[in-house]
Order: sequence, then C-alpha cells, then structure tokens
Amino acid sequence: MSQNVIVLIGRILLSIIFITSGFGKLTDPAATAGMITNAGWPAATALAYLAGIFELVAGVAVLVGFQTRIASYLLAAFCLVTGFVFHSGAINIPDFPPAANGLLTVFNQIMMMKNVTIAGAFLVLAGFGPGALSLDARVGRAVTA
Repeated sequence: MSQNVIVLIGRILLSIIFITSGFGKLTDPAATAGMITNAGWPAATALAYLAGIFELVAGVAVLVGFQTRIASYLLAAFCLVTGFVFHSGAINIPDFPPAANGLLTVFNQIMMMKNVTIAGAFLVLAGFGPGALSLDARVGRAVTA
C-alpha cells in the first residue's frame, strides 16, 4: 500500500472522532455544557457550541486534507487542553460507592491518555503533511516536511 494511501487512511481515522463529537455537541450541547460548568468555566453552553463548531470544521479539514497542518496543530492543542482540564484527576461523585468512583477515575485516566495520544498523532500529521491525496496537494501547498 502506498504511503499516500496510508496517510489518507490515518487522516480519515483521526477525523472521525472530531466530526462525530462536533456534530453531537451542536445537536445536543447539554452534556458538554455540564462538563464545562463542572470545570468552573463560564458561558458553558456557548463554549459547548464553539467546541462543536471547532471540532466539526477542523475534523472535516483533516479529513479532506485542507489546511491540514494548521488544523492538526490546533487539534493537538485542543486535545491537550481538554485532556488536562476535563480528564485529569480523580472522580469523586458524592453518594457513589468507592468502587464506582474508582472505576470512573480509571476511565478518566484512559480518556486523558487518549487525548495525549491523539495530540501526538496530530503533531506527526502536522510535521509530515497530509500526503498527495489531499486538497492541500491539489492546490499546491507543501505536503511533506
């Protein structure tokens, strides 16, 4: 399989989570707004919609390979910020059994590591470019480092 096909498949796989998550935030922002409120940030509903728009637009940009390096750097930063803000630390829901809180803490740690890992993948994509099977390549932007 050619390197360009592999990069295209990688872009597709990386974009899926952001396109679906962004769409979900735009159609039902309540859960995200709740997380934002619990983190102590203001204007939770507005931030949920902004996050949804960002994830959807940046995810589609990576999918089609348009402004890929910029989108990749922004998504890497987004992953790190959201990971540290929303997925670091222990979960302690009052009146939950300790075992349940422990399990939720493990899930939260997994989500944190997922965000860090995806950020790394986006940095690789930003560094090496979207490959020849991208809009960036069609309009003459640099596709390799």
